[in-house]
Amino acid sequence: MPSAAVSQLNSAETASISQNPGSRFPMQEPNADCQRFDSAISQVRACKEITVHVFTRESHNLPFKRRSAHTGTCLRREPLALINLKKKNEETGEEELASRLDHCKAKATRHIFLIRHSQYNLDGRADKDRTLTPLGREQAELTGHRLASLGLKFDQIIHSSMTRATETTEIISKHLPGVKKISTDLLREGAPIEPDPPVSHWKPEAVQYYEDGARIEAAFRNFIHRADAKQEEDSYEIFVCHANVIRYIVCRALQFPPEGWLRMSLNNGSITHLVIRPNGRVALRTLGDTGFMPPDKITRT
Repeated sequence: MPSAAVSQLNSAETASISQNPGSRFPMQEPNADCQRFDSAISQVRACKEITVHVFTRESHNLPFKRRSAHTGTCLRREPLALINLKKKNEETGEEELASRLDHCKAKATRHIFLIRHSQYNLDGRADKDRTLTPLGREQAELTGHRLASLGLKFDQIIHSSMTRATETTEIISKHLPGVKKISTDLLREGAPIEPDPPVSHWKPEAVQYYEDGARIEAAFRNFIHRADAKQEEDSYEIFVCHANVIRYIVCRALQFPPEGWLRMSLNNGSITHLVIRPNGRVALRTLGDTGFMPPDKITRT
């Protein structure tokens, strides 16, 4: 085709696209899955100033590459990332790097207690109908008593906004008077990432990984990090949420491949204890502990 004809064709195509941006593509209207995905991403971005990344089995390798043990779970808390390296001392013209690094370093240790909700009514069709069973309420009482017996000064209880997690929190909080409670949608149950190896008994729709995965990853980045530099004393925080969320967070915090989350099993009302040191190193003290419950009270529904 002569160059003049090509130029005319490109000009015409550009004008057409500027008037109708969707005309270049065969799909004029986004399908339902795309609309749900866009909606989920918008909701997560609106929660806080969180950088949202969507991970698939093909694309997750880069963000989850092994990091130095000193960088820990969250690079945005690394002291070197919190200072302006271009800022110079006005008199000497040299960077006061060492003193400014000390000012940005974490000093305290964070203790994260991840509690799985108690047994609930599986027959409920809507979330509001999935309330705790009588056994589930007993489990929550036992978990609350166990947390209280540790003799720790808990700073807060952050819980999923789903009914079963909210009811579990209400029962636990009776054993921890004065500890503030915060509800969040970020910790709601969902499908964090496609498990590997795959399982036959649990196969959600593919779009659910995009809707839930970005939100659960945002929960990890928002809640699991080293202490703020201004924090002077060690903190003890409780998170009441769900098995999938807890298992994914444990994999991410320990820098394990996140698609292995489904290889772990958690009992109802169980306690998982993560420790985040000031240098970013993370240790798993307990995983799914229910040793404080009588055997006939233990369930995994």
